Amino acid sequence: MNTFIRNSVLGIAGLAFAGGVAAGPMTDTTHTPSVDATAVAVAVRADKPDMGKLVPHGVQGAQSRIELSDEQVGNVKAIIAATKKAGMDERAAVVSIATALQESKLENLGHLGERNDHDSQGLFQQRPTSGWGTVEQITDPEYSTTAFLKALKQVDGWQDMPLTEAAQTVQVSAYPDHYAQWEQQAADLVAEHWNS
Repeated sequence: MNTFIRNSVLGIAGLAFAGGVAAGPMTDTTHTPSVDATAVAVAVRADKPDMGKLVPHGVQGAQSRIELSDEQVGNVKAIIAATKKAGMDERAAVVSIATALQESKLENLGHLGERNDHDSQGLFQQRPTSGWGTVEQITDPEYSTTAFLKALKQVDGWQDMPLTEAAQTVQVSAYPDHYAQWEQQAADLVAEHWNS
């Protein structure tokens, strides 16, 4: 929808310009409808969430960033879709994606044998033995995201917490501060894909 509006506004601007060029110089008696450049700029930006909403507390500490494969981007889109389906906002998607970046680098991990943290699997490294669901469920990006978000909803005031505190309350990690390093990349991914 936003792309349609942006294209319409830009198309009207183009027609106004082309009409002026074809008609030649204007006299004082002719009125050409003007295109508000601010309105065009707002229409172009309207398809991306406000960064102030995505990162309301600012990022904490040094930030990490990784290049993503098509599979990882697909998992980002799955997390965003599950967040929308759960009726939660862009900030919930940022918390979810930052958590998955820390837990799995956005890779839907199966059992890693000796390298595994007990029986943790999926995007969020959820454990069947801790009640997150079956292996099949927690390795389904929609299911695992929905399970994470359901737990996040239970955290009183999660919206007002720093990201790492909200994520840690759900995940109970041995490394509680590590989620913070992914907040900027998570916010950038939500800004890029929320309306795509």
